[in-house]
Amino acid sequence: MPAAQGHHGSRSAGQSPEKAAPIHQHSDLERQQEVASGLDDLARAAREKADEKPSGADLVRDA
Repeated sequence: MPAAQGHHGSRSAGQSPEKAAPIHQHSDLERQQEVASGLDDLARAAREKADEKPSGADLVRDA
């Protein structure tokens, strides 16, 4: 009978699928946190840049 195969058709560096799954999940969580942090930085920078310019409402009110 063939050995159990992981997600990509092979075993994870000699680990059983039961041991590899939590490691993979932890890695995914770390990556998601990195991506979320990067998106947060981009959103904050865009807001700061937008705060420097008058809004459309400000332009109409001041006209």
